[in-house]
Amino acid sequence: MANERTLEEIQKAIGAHGLWKLRLKTAINSGSSDFSPDVVACDNKCDFGKWLHDDSMPADIKGGMPYQVITRLHAEFHRTASTVLQDALDGNTARSKEKLEGEFAAQSTKLISALNKWKGELREV
Repeated sequence: MANERTLEEIQKAIGAHGLWKLRLKTAINSGSSDFSPDVVACDNKCDFGKWLHDDSMPADIKGGMPYQVITRLHAEFHRTASTVLQDALDGNTARSKEKLEGEFAAQSTKLISALNKWKGELREV
């Protein structure tokens, strides 16, 4: 069922995107990362982004408001994570920490909240 698959993908996305705070903290502390800021900025490179942007995504999901909101928030999350990572790799520790605790934390909270809301709405169907 489409709803079950969607619920599964949303749950996986919540966990995967939650790991980014740790990855970014590690990059800030070490000045290095296994990830490139250019790749991190792309919202269609992670597993959730690949699923979200897949051509086989049902039209009824793509046309819905939750999908539109999540797509926007997911892209913003990736752009923000990329800027935090770039600052960390450039040695701008103070600025990267400030962005991590400010802009990134806010983007992450918005995305996770929206994913949880979408999950709840799908369970009501």
